[in-house]
Amino acid sequence: MNLQPKKLHIPVEHTTLANGLRVVASPDRSAPFVTVGVYYQIGFRLEPRGRSGFAHLFEHMMFQGSENAGKMEHIRLINSSGGLLNGTTNYDITNYFEAVPSNALERVLWLEADRMRALKVDEENLRNQRDVVKEEVRVNVMNQPYGGFPWLDLPPVAFRNWPNAHNFYGDFSDLDAATLDDVRNFYHTYYSPNNAVLLMLGDLDPAEAFVLANRYFDDIPRGPAPPRADVSEPPQTEKRRGEVPEPFGTLPALAIGYTAPPRETPDWYALTVLDRVLHGGRAGRIYRQLVLEKQIAVETDGNFEAFDTNGPTQMVTRVFHRPEYSADATIAAFDEVINELREKGIAAEELEPVKVKFRSDYYSMLEGGMGSYMPRFGLMHYLACFTLFDGDPKRINTILDGFQAVTPAQVQAAAQKYLIPHNRAIVVRKPIAKGAAR
Repeated sequence: MNLQPKKLHIPVEHTTLANGLRVVASPDRSAPFVTVGVYYQIGFRLEPRGRSGFAHLFEHMMFQGSENAGKMEHIRLINSSGGLLNGTTNYDITNYFEAVPSNALERVLWLEADRMRALKVDEENLRNQRDVVKEEVRVNVMNQPYGGFPWLDLPPVAFRNWPNAHNFYGDFSDLDAATLDDVRNFYHTYYSPNNAVLLMLGDLDPAEAFVLANRYFDDIPRGPAPPRADVSEPPQTEKRRGEVPEPFGTLPALAIGYTAPPRETPDWYALTVLDRVLHGGRAGRIYRQLVLEKQIAVETDGNFEAFDTNGPTQMVTRVFHRPEYSADATIAAFDEVINELREKGIAAEELEPVKVKFRSDYYSMLEGGMGSYMPRFGLMHYLACFTLFDGDPKRINTILDGFQAVTPAQVQAAAQKYLIPHNRAIVVRKPIAKGAAR
């Protein structure tokens, strides 16, 4: 009996318009809706020095109207079509996406093309969206328990190159200093068709979808190739550690990040699987030993965002520990988990269920993602990343092969190579609020 899982066969077709816009279509006639995304290859780490926060600022600016769609008109037209929409900023991309009944596909393409061609950039929009972004930082980071922990806290400690280490939300001084010319230059530099990919998924015919894409996007002028930030990092040769005060939370916490190998290398596959060995929920070794067995930690979680980053990144563990244990004692307990894996490795009997769960999670992401409120978000997201970073959206069907082929020996070798003190950074989040546990 053949118990091997069937290969994925998600239909994917792609083309490139004359202006450099990459277009990807994936038909699925099971339900009468389509999901559309436009991904631009500009994210937190790619924004120019002195323009920190611009990638996130533009996520907001893109909803402020364009030449033929007034302010908030984009949102109103999608909602009136029975659809959903949103946008996010990530390390290497900024994306905009909608899910609508399939008869509204052309409307969505018209709207996305209009703001790619002629976004309304004026003093009023810049001023109010700059204030919105700053307020978002105050609400989500400055006045939130454990705000920005660890995704804002860890990079400045872990990395030495400004693109990887700066404040991704943006320094208020950079945002306040931005002029209208700065914003327009950023838009014309990064929001050009040759720096983007258009994705259309769901109840559609690819040939017809490509015709519509050509109709609405092909006459948008191609821009000059955007300057690519140098995101390389010098080799780490020492332990790195920092401390951040926690003004609201009462539990001490820490984050430990190990710098990961480059994308699409054998070690990258092995460390991704190793991440699941350590962070596989309640079954993961870190949770099992620190929370359930030793009861040093109250909660642990962690991840290695392998698919949607295209530069230096880390496998990160986050630990909220009991106040009677110091940060050093907690780190020592964590190191026992790591050293056991480094020294003894992992049995095939433990690794196989991890790979099965990894495959299951991948399938679930393709079906949903984004909290499952945005249909096919995960499929769209991965197709965009494989297109922009790897040049091949059809990797969606084959990427699992590399992870399923990882052996116990490769997992142990990755642990011995990467999970070492001189390849990690630690951030301690120490409560200082009145009444905080001591």
